Amino acid sequence: MKKYKVKKSTGSPKKHYLIDYQAQLNPQQYQAVANTEGPYLVIAGAGTGKTRTLIYRLAYLVENNINPRSILLLTFTRKAAQEMMRRAATILDERCRNVSGGTFHSFANFSLRKYGLHIQIHPNFTILDRTDAEDVINMIRTQLKLNKKERRFPRKTTLMDIISKSINKCISIEKVLANEYPHYKDESPDILNVVQHYRDFKQEKMAMDYDDLLVNLKKLLETNNEVRQKISNTYRYIMVDEYQDTNRLQAEITVLLASEHKNVMVVGDDSQSIYSFRGANFRNIMDFPKFFPGATVITLEQNYRSIKPILDLTNAIIEQAKEKYSKELFSEIEGTQKPVYIDAVDEDEQAAFVTQRVLELREEGVPLHKIAVLFRASWHANELEVELRSANIPYVKYGGLKFTEAAHIKDVVAYMRVLHNVFDEIAWLRLLLLIEGIGPTSAGRILAKIVHSGGDLNQLLSQDFAKKKFFNDLQKVHALLSRLTGSRLKPAEKLEAAVEYYNPLFELKYEDYKRRRLDLESLLRIAERYTTLEQMLTDMALEPPDTSQVGAEPTGSEDERLVLSTIHSAKGLEWHSVFIIHLVDGYFPAMQSLENEEDLEEERRLFYVAATRAQKNLYFITPELESRSYRWHTFDHSGLIFSEPSRFIAELPDFDELTEIGVLEFEEEDIKPF
Repeated sequence: MKKYKVKKSTGSPKKHYLIDYQAQLNPQQYQAVANTEGPYLVIAGAGTGKTRTLIYRLAYLVENNINPRSILLLTFTRKAAQEMMRRAATILDERCRNVSGGTFHSFANFSLRKYGLHIQIHPNFTILDRTDAEDVINMIRTQLKLNKKERRFPRKTTLMDIISKSINKCISIEKVLANEYPHYKDESPDILNVVQHYRDFKQEKMAMDYDDLLVNLKKLLETNNEVRQKISNTYRYIMVDEYQDTNRLQAEITVLLASEHKNVMVVGDDSQSIYSFRGANFRNIMDFPKFFPGATVITLEQNYRSIKPILDLTNAIIEQAKEKYSKELFSEIEGTQKPVYIDAVDEDEQAAFVTQRVLELREEGVPLHKIAVLFRASWHANELEVELRSANIPYVKYGGLKFTEAAHIKDVVAYMRVLHNVFDEIAWLRLLLLIEGIGPTSAGRILAKIVHSGGDLNQLLSQDFAKKKFFNDLQKVHALLSRLTGSRLKPAEKLEAAVEYYNPLFELKYEDYKRRRLDLESLLRIAERYTTLEQMLTDMALEPPDTSQVGAEPTGSEDERLVLSTIHSAKGLEWHSVFIIHLVDGYFPAMQSLENEEDLEEERRLFYVAATRAQKNLYFITPELESRSYRWHTFDHSGLIFSEPSRFIAELPDFDELTEIGVLEFEEEDIKPF
């Protein structure tokens, strides 16, 4: 008998890939890329290559002959989706550009135009952008006669915020008012009336705002099984970026989209969930395994940004979180410099230290644009901005206007400018236009009289204006300026008098006056440094008030700008050296979070985000803040004194071992200008 040898097959031939995925990715990244069937939650720690993982997974799917149009990539900006597809096409081929990528809102728009008739939405509906929506709200507000000046009713922007928060957080208007706008509680019936008229208007005009797109997509998927099945089967592979920033609606839409196959991978970091004020829901990422039973959790822990001593500290910070996905970030980047902790005497010393150290870092070869100063709230950088200007260090600020460009700061400083120079026409126009009943024409007439009289303040009492309704207010301005002109009061005392006069106008002009008031407090503290108005105004270097500063960029080369940023605006970015300032309980964490555990936990995550921005150098600074003696007659000042270091520092058992304690020794000489 003749025997024949037959080689037994051990499986299908190994696929040859154009990309060596295992060589390009670390083991955890590769696991997230190569597993495509079923639900996956990828916890991507700070600096661990989240975007790279998404790009390679997109390419991996395409290289496995998955139809690009059946891959749905949902991101928070259209630009992010396009950039991922472009980079995937670069490492593989042009097929990656055909992936269905975009935002939740753009996907909702596409789906509703295609299937909206199933829920009585005509495909030719109009989309109202934020400005359009606010204009409609304002029209309704006027029609209902809720725009009377004697009544403090929310303006269009605030009303739109209230409506949007109600939708994105899936809570009632009444609850939004109770939680975030308690001063409008008594206006609840009329606010609800505006909301109903707004809904009726949109329905009548076949219009939708951005929030409606999500609401109606969810409604379509929930109420029509045939459409839900069709859409879900069209998009067999779903990826969602920044999942920790999704709101409840977006999480529920994700579940519905993946209902037929469960092939969904969401990527995010629970430790970087910091946008609850925009409606982001921390529970979405924590409860993903509940939404998708049997989901696999993959944790990316190799950090490609920071040196080990920084990661040792950031790991310790987030370990204190009450609820989290545990992770221990590690790095192979060389470096032994521990984070530095500075206990400054006050805010001025804090500003002086940052300014001096920035100049030293630049001398050591670190460009200004690779250095950032981060803070919890925009006004925390006010004193620092003045110090940087004095040292002639150019900077750019993110997360709000620069301190000296804020409208309410310019308003108050206008009185000081007039005291310093009675012929300062720009300052005169600004303070006159604050008075009800005075428009550009009347202001021009008043100003002309003052200028032509050689700067005589008594022209404010001219009989030409005696019968005008604004005459009483002109008398008050005259009394203020006359009292301060030529007096021996210090600049801070003059400024305090101007702020006291300005307060009623301030509260009428700005709905967020309570937040802006902190800027006025900072301005008064800054004024204490000076003995002359001239020096104070020169150091502040105000830009002309008639020039719009919204979105303004400072002058100078792009490579020569120090970065100042709120932590919320810094997420996703990184710098060689990072300073975190105002680490004082009540400032960071913010005072309003101290009595609510969820809010306090988000503040902890915000601190973690700030610390993980640093690559090589990290500085923590705690200034001691003393009580102030300002006479806040109508300012409802709390009188609270904040002097304890942030609890996020105090609670770390090994803080002294994880950091280097810095001691400041100041010499009696000026900082060398940049």
